[in-house]
Amino acid sequence: MSQLNFEVIGSRPEPYHASPTLSLQLRITETTGARLHAIALRCQVQIEPRRRRYSREEEDSLLELFGEPRRWSETLQTIVWAQVPLMVQGFTGRTEIDLPLTCTYDFEVGSAKYLQALDEGEIPIRVLFSGTVFTKAAAGFAVEQVPWEKEAAFALPVPVLRTVMDRYFPDTAWIRLRRESFDALHRFRGLRALPTWEETIETLLREARVGEIL
Repeated sequence: MSQLNFEVIGSRPEPYHASPTLSLQLRITETTGARLHAIALRCQVQIEPRRRRYSREEEDSLLELFGEPRRWSETLQTIVWAQVPLMVQGFTGRTEIDLPLTCTYDFEVGSAKYLQALDEGEIPIRVLFSGTVFTKAAAGFAVEQVPWEKEAAFALPVPVLRTVMDRYFPDTAWIRLRRESFDALHRFRGLRALPTWEETIETLLREARVGEIL
């Protein structure tokens, strides 16, 4: 019976993916000396908001997700970031492999709301592992299951995430609108002959502030 340990030992931006992606560097150690032919891993990456402190600005940015800070003892819950299948090639003793994480600016996704609210520090994550281990047996291969209790905690630096997003979307962010709302915004832009979407939004915000004053 093989014995596996998992560690996340680092992280880095991936510069050549089609979408914003960062990689966690995963180290897998087998402690009995058995030769493993392959591991079909399933990795669930979770964010654990309770494991860090927040600045006043970050608290304000997290209002939509968690509500008022006085309620965070109830609302600050674990967020699932990603479910990642990963095929690990055969090894003996120890191997290292990259676990890719896709990043998004879709603010309808809870993980994106959380990640974009952080200004500095680290993102507390935990990776839960399951899957199938293939080992050599007397007649062909033997199959074992990765124990459900296998996991690894890691503090992902916020600058790594910022580097990923800035590489694909420098100094920008994205929002998703219903078609009806987009069409209305498009008509407003045309009526005002506004050259960019940014100026369109700024005009609406400026007029909203004037309306509040009046």
